[in-house]
Amino acid sequence: MPSSSSPRCDDALTILSKCTVVPDQDSTLGDLKLSISDLNMLLSHYIQKGCLFSTPSIPAHTLIPHLINALSRTLSFFPPFAGRLKTDVHGYVYISCNDAGVDFIHATAVDISVTDLLSTSDVHPTFNRLFPFHHKISYTAHSSPIMAFQVTEFADGVFIGCAVCHAVTDGASFWNFFNTFAAVSQGATVCPSILPDFRRDSILTSKVVLRLPKEIKVTFNVDAPFRERIFSFSRESIQKLKAIVNNGGTKFSLENVELMAKLSNDTEVKTVTRGVSNETREISSFQSLCALMWRCVTRARNLEGPQVTTFRMAVNVRQRMEPKLGDHYFGNAIQTIATCAEARDVVSSDLPWCAEQLNKSVKAFDSATVCRNVENWEREPKCFELGNHDGATVQMGSSPRFPMYDNDFGWGRPLAVRSGGANKFDGKMSAFPGRNGGGSVDLEVVLAPDSMEQLGSDPEFMFYVSG
Repeated sequence: MPSSSSPRCDDALTILSKCTVVPDQDSTLGDLKLSISDLNMLLSHYIQKGCLFSTPSIPAHTLIPHLINALSRTLSFFPPFAGRLKTDVHGYVYISCNDAGVDFIHATAVDISVTDLLSTSDVHPTFNRLFPFHHKISYTAHSSPIMAFQVTEFADGVFIGCAVCHAVTDGASFWNFFNTFAAVSQGATVCPSILPDFRRDSILTSKVVLRLPKEIKVTFNVDAPFRERIFSFSRESIQKLKAIVNNGGTKFSLENVELMAKLSNDTEVKTVTRGVSNETREISSFQSLCALMWRCVTRARNLEGPQVTTFRMAVNVRQRMEPKLGDHYFGNAIQTIATCAEARDVVSSDLPWCAEQLNKSVKAFDSATVCRNVENWEREPKCFELGNHDGATVQMGSSPRFPMYDNDFGWGRPLAVRSGGANKFDGKMSAFPGRNGGGSVDLEVVLAPDSMEQLGSDPEFMFYVSG
C-alpha cells in the first residue's frame, strides 16, 4: 500500500491521506507527441470533473484501498495519464508514458450532506475544494502528475473528483477513462472496443514548433468576480424550444410559445425552417438551447447597438475530419466554432433567427474547415485564448452527449455531476446531460454577478428552465 501523509484539516474538510498510484502493469507505449489541439490547451487550467454518489455499499475502511486498486488497473489501459510532459531539444512537446503515477487523495467532510451540496441556487462553494490542483496550469505537467483524484466522504455520500492536464485529454477521452475506472471498480472486464486509440498520424500532428510566452499563465483574470449556477432543462422543455425554432416564430410571448410548443407533442411533425420545408436541415435541440442562451445572456449583459457579440462552441472534430478519427482517439480533437452578430440583432430578432446563425456555422464546419484551422495555426502557432476579453462573448464547452452518468463504481449511478474552479470566467458555460436522460440537459453557467441576476429574472429564459 502506498504511504500516506499526515491528516490536514481545512475548515469542514479534512485530508486524511495522499499517495501516488502507478499502473499495475509497466507501460509499453512510447512517447506521444502533442497534437495541435493538445498544444492549444497548454496554458489552460487542468480539467476538473467529478461525480457525487450516495453512500457506498463498500465499508469505509475498504473503500479507499478498493478504489486505489481499481485505479491502478485502469491506468494500465491509459498509460499517458500516469506519465509526465516533456519538451525535447527542438521544442516539441510529448507525453512520456513513464509510469510516474497519479496523485490520490482521501478526504472527509462528515458535517456536510448531499442535500447541503445540492440545495443552493448557486453552485455550492464546497465543490471547488473537492478537486486536486486548483487553478493548476496544464504546462506544469512537465514536473507534476498529469492526473490526480480526490475522494471525499460526506455524512451520506461520496464525491469522486478528478483533475487532469487539458493538454493531454479532452472531454471525450476523459469520460471514456472515468467510466472505464468505474467498470473496473465493479469487477467488469474492459471491453477492447472502448480502449483508447493512441495513433498520432492525422493532420492534427504538426511539424511546427509552438513557442510559448515567457510567462506561463492563463489568458483571463482568475480573480474577476462571478456567480455560477446550474440550470436544468427537461426533455419536454427542450422539445418546446426546438419546435419554436424550427417552425418559425415571432418575438417572445407566453401565448406564442405555448401555441408553437403544441407541435412538439406530435412526433410526426414535419419541421420547417423559416417557412421552408426541410427535414434534413432541422436545427438540433442543442443548437436551439444555445440560441436561447446567446440571446438571453446578451440581453442580461445590457449589450446593444452594433457591438459584436460572439457565441463560441467547442466541437469534436473526430468525425468531421477526412479521414475520420475513431471515437476513442486519445487526446484533444477539438476546435471552436465562432458565430458573430451585432448585439441589436441578437436581442431584437426572434429566437429562430439566432438559431439559424448558429446552425449555419455548424453546417459549414466540415473537413475543409478543420484543415484551414490547422493551416492557420501553423502560420501562427499559439495557445487557445480562453476568456471574455470584450465582455460580449459566450463560450460553450463540454457536451450533453458525454456519458457522464454512465458510471457505477459498485453502489449506484451518480446523483450529480459537477466541475471545479478550472477555466471559469464571465460567459463560460458547460453542457451536461440531465441525470434522468431522455434528452434533458443541465447547463453550468458562469456570469458576472449583475448579469446572472438579470438572467434569472428574464421571463423568456425562465419559461424553459425546469430547475
